[in-house]
Amino acid sequence: MSLTFKKPKKSCDDRNCPFHGTLSVRGRVFDGVVVTAKMDKTVVVEREYLQFSPKFVRYERRRGHIPSHNPPCIGAKEGDRVRIAECRPISKTVSFVIVEKVEAK
Repeated sequence: MSLTFKKPKKSCDDRNCPFHGTLSVRGRVFDGVVVTAKMDKTVVVEREYLQFSPKFVRYERRRGHIPSHNPPCIGAKEGDRVRIAECRPISKTVSFVIVEKVEAK
């Protein structure tokens, strides 16, 4: 799978934007829901996944919270379903960036 995403209609002057800045995107790509958008240009994305339990020979549902950079041209809000991609570390906790809104709330 090549990493090609739809370009947002708005433009921004954020240098950590994969479309209008110099941030390169590589590695893992996840879908999730924005849980918190209270930080400046950063959101927390909740991702659900299945984990196999060998003892019970079945899958259990788990959740993970991933802090992600939110470029101004995308502007995701709480409740939005988004696609995030891995990038170089932007801060101590942020190593993912939102690349597109899959579905707005």
